[in-house]
Amino acid sequence: MIRIGVVGCGHLGGIHIKLLNASKNFDLIGFLDNDDKRATEIRQEYNIRRFEDINELSDQINAVVIATPTTSHYSLAKFFLQQKKHVFIEKPITSTIQEAKELTLLADKFGLIGQVGHVERFNSAFSNVKKIINPMFIEAHRLSHYPERGTDVSVVLDLMIHDIDIILSVIDSPIKKVNANGTKVISDSPDIVNARIEFENGCVANLTASRISLKKMRKMRIFQPDSYISINFDEGKSEQVKIVDYDRKNKYSLTLRNSEGILKEIRIVNYDKKDTNAIEEEHNNFFNSIKNKTKPEVCFNSGLEALKVAFLILNDMKND
Repeated sequence: MIRIGVVGCGHLGGIHIKLLNASKNFDLIGFLDNDDKRATEIRQEYNIRRFEDINELSDQINAVVIATPTTSHYSLAKFFLQQKKHVFIEKPITSTIQEAKELTLLADKFGLIGQVGHVERFNSAFSNVKKIINPMFIEAHRLSHYPERGTDVSVVLDLMIHDIDIILSVIDSPIKKVNANGTKVISDSPDIVNARIEFENGCVANLTASRISLKKMRKMRIFQPDSYISINFDEGKSEQVKIVDYDRKNKYSLTLRNSEGILKEIRIVNYDKKDTNAIEEEHNNFFNSIKNKTKPEVCFNSGLEALKVAFLILNDMKND
């Protein structure tokens, strides 16, 4: 088992602690947090040690999960990397591109595993279909109620960055152009943003993120040659609608004629939710990467690339 600690025991930190405490791969040594009330709750619920000295925690672990506000990600990750500890850090990787670059170089320098918590990569709604994605156009909507956490950054870095990471993982092409619009409503930074990202290969992604919605939604639609894929991240389910040659074997098949007058059959394939926990899958990937010395699914560089696109969006809004 790998000895691990958690820094930050808020909403996400609490989930990490719960899962790591029950893990067969990790030995949860303890956690560090400066909120006395919350720390007492966690300590009593899971019967684990609260550390008050970061050096003492570091001396007793091989790896760490950082689930603190984004503004502290860089300093904490840099400390643990310099102590030769493997680092899992919640998204976004850092507050600035330069900070993310430094962490990436530092992890590489010491041969350490650095992973970023873009959890939707491990959502069965996406993992079930990722191998059949060949996108021409992507549309994503990520809407939530106004949160009590995460408002230290804009909605682009809080919510949209999930979808940015997903599209970068399935589109193998440089970005050609970014156009974005958004506005502040409650926070000091944008609360609702729409971005259009054009890629050199012709693919276009249209992303909308809002944290002032009356309803919650995490959906993505992907259009590609002869196929349409619908991904519901909330439900962990996905669906593919395929247009294939009609073989006339089933007279009740749903059919249509294409622009050339050729009769085609519409087939629908449903992918059900897997009985897995996406954050637990992240932990398993982190463990296997450390054990086998392999690159994690979402390495520091992936987090850096998502952050670069997020800032392209934010900068385009500033220039409007």
